[in-house]
Amino acid sequence: MRARLFWKIYATVLGAIATLALAGGLVGALFLSRAWEEHARTDPRAELMAAALPEGGAAAVQAALERIAPAAGAWVRVRDAAGDIVAAWPEGNPGRGAGPEITAPLPSGGTLAVRFTRGNAPPFGPMRRNPLFLLAFIAGLTALVAWPVVRHLTRRLEHLRHGVESWGEGDLSLRIPVEGRDEIAAVADSFNAAAARVEALVEANRALLANASHELRSPLARLRMAVDLHEAAPDPDRRAEIARNLAELDELVGEILLSSRLAHGAPEEPFRPLDLLALAVEEAARAGVAVSGDPVEVTGDARLLSRLLRNLIQNALRHGRPPVTVQVARRGAEAVLSVRDHGPGVPEADRARVFEPFYRPSGYGESAGGWGLGLALVRQIATHHGGEVHVDPLPGGARFVVVLPVAADGAANVSAG
Repeated sequence: MRARLFWKIYATVLGAIATLALAGGLVGALFLSRAWEEHARTDPRAELMAAALPEGGAAAVQAALERIAPAAGAWVRVRDAAGDIVAAWPEGNPGRGAGPEITAPLPSGGTLAVRFTRGNAPPFGPMRRNPLFLLAFIAGLTALVAWPVVRHLTRRLEHLRHGVESWGEGDLSLRIPVEGRDEIAAVADSFNAAAARVEALVEANRALLANASHELRSPLARLRMAVDLHEAAPDPDRRAEIARNLAELDELVGEILLSSRLAHGAPEEPFRPLDLLALAVEEAARAGVAVSGDPVEVTGDARLLSRLLRNLIQNALRHGRPPVTVQVARRGAEAVLSVRDHGPGVPEADRARVFEPFYRPSGYGESAGGWGLGLALVRQIATHHGGEVHVDPLPGGARFVVVLPVAADGAANVSAG
């Protein structure tokens, strides 16, 4: 912008003022002056003075003028039919304040010429000064008042530009102050919301990369050791260990890719109506756990919801104790999916953090199994379908509950990213 917008707006204001002033001057020149002249030509006082003059000689007319003209405040000349002056008052030329000359016929055939020196004002008041001076004063005053207003407007745009430039240079935590309630404030507010979203995505990717690089070292180290030992002394157990570590790496890489796509709001498949109970039965059959409940239709991605169910069941089998049960129910306009185990449960301090990527509760080592992105993906998938997930405290074990909108509400069509 470089202050160009300020000068454009200010020049527009000044141009509008100049146009208004010129239009006003033109109107005054065309109409007010004509009204003045028309008023001057038809002033009834000149006709009254002509009727009051006697028809006698020049001396009688001069005596009458000396009585009438001072009272009327007029400069008067009486001419005969030949155009010669026969009587006048006062002597000399009229002053600068005199109006235009008005003529009135006399009964004798002569004419009366009058110029009123006072009281002969135009319909809109006396024009003692050029009206352009008044228009110039109004234009200057308006320009002076418009300066801070336009400057305040463009200064906020400059702040917005500087903020966007600083944010683009890497200061992702920068937010622009929202001033007022106009369109500029709306743009600043939208920018702040977008900046917060981008910052959250960048921080999430940064944390995911850091945690993933740490988590990948363990299976890679175990794989390298198993390969070295297997080359030195081939053994079926070591071969199985190599296959297990490769499967763990493959699963972890797949989870990282899926988490990244969900974090950026990339859709997997178009949403369609699904029977949540049927999905639960299919996944539970693979793991050998029991399922109960009623059919509930939701709208979503079948692969993602199956992944959500699989991760919850694997988490219950890995960190809980049997029996593990899955239940599907409807609660008003919500579908409720719960997976329960009878293990040690989740401590209260860890109930919110277990859904963070690669979070490992205190007291658990790598030998306890994976604590990577399983539950984090559960939360991302639930949010992607407009739902939520939480852990219910139980006397013995834990129950992970996913709440999704049913298909009739149509809310599941909106992806929360």
